[in-house]
Amino acid sequence: MTNIIKKNILGLIGVMVGAMGGYAYYYFIGCSSGSCPLTSNPYISVIFGAIIGYLFLDMFKKTEKKEKTDETD
Repeated sequence: MTNIIKKNILGLIGVMVGAMGGYAYYYFIGCSSGSCPLTSNPYISVIFGAIIGYLFLDMFKKTEKKEKTDETD
């Protein structure tokens, strides 16, 4: 379990920060008339923020390089 968390720590941080940012956007800027589908509902704002946060911080995750093996027949 801890190995999974260690591998995806940037993505998890991105989800948390993005969710907080989505709620802050809803709270401070949100649409009060209800005609804006993204900002009029706090649940949708939080989910959208979490997705954007995950995608943004997951870009910086280091990937393992596979070594090319030279096989001759």
